[in-house]
Amino acid sequence: MIEKPHHLPRQLALLSATAADPFLTEDLLKGVLGHGGVDLAKVVEPLPEDDARWEVEPVRELVEDAMHEFREDRTKADAWLAPRLHATLRLTRREAADRRLWNHLALAVAPDYVAWRHLSAPASDRREPRISRVRFSGAPDRQCFSRLWWAAEMFRNGKDYSPVVTACANQDLIHSALKRALIDHRPTALALVRVLERGVASTGRDIEGLMTAVNAAGATLVYDVLAPDEPRDPEVLRQWAVEAESAPPVPRHSLPDGPDEEPVPEESVAALTDYFADLFETAPVRGR
Repeated sequence: MIEKPHHLPRQLALLSATAADPFLTEDLLKGVLGHGGVDLAKVVEPLPEDDARWEVEPVRELVEDAMHEFREDRTKADAWLAPRLHATLRLTRREAADRRLWNHLALAVAPDYVAWRHLSAPASDRREPRISRVRFSGAPDRQCFSRLWWAAEMFRNGKDYSPVVTACANQDLIHSALKRALIDHRPTALALVRVLERGVASTGRDIEGLMTAVNAAGATLVYDVLAPDEPRDPEVLRQWAVEAESAPPVPRHSLPDGPDEEPVPEESVAALTDYFADLFETAPVRGR
């Protein structure tokens, strides 16, 4: 397994896919040998130095704690890391949509974590274990760190991250949900979590069948009407980002607080949960 880079940057930066490509070597993708970090530092675009959110040390400490805590079951690290990564970085959605930030985090700051979490198990045909390139530099729903940040952003209930833990404990849900625009409707996201908690849908086939049905129904039924939501106050998020400079490290044994937005109306979540549970009964699920 590769080790962390010998040269760690002090701050996050922007690394384009083109600039990242030469560092995605065969040895790296096989989890055999990383890079020192010095050459990579020459091709990044710096971020403003006066923003505490770009400090690397808090993120580096998080991934090291995750690797230690979940060494016996690496997939469980997602549910632990997602809310803490979100609460540590305090990004706006515009900032999080810039893939260059996640490229830099994965390649310059924590390539060892990417390898630890996503190195495939040896296949039966004796092919070598390998890390998919998209885990370092790929779509937001596949890249190692962006998928966790977006899962936390989409599934949190205001400042409450507990729905994120449930969502990220199910790999099929976050992989399927993050590809669909309807998850941007907060009651929809939380209703999907409630359906999981009820045990209505649990397997990968169940989740895919449910998401297909929910997506198809959303084309003819406006969920905003069935389950209205409170409009978000952008000032809350701006203030949360400003407070990053004085914020303490996120707790390890309890959930952090997110931005203090209004929670989703409970009646909206309840209405959609019942609707989705009924919808699942007639959803086309392979093998059922």
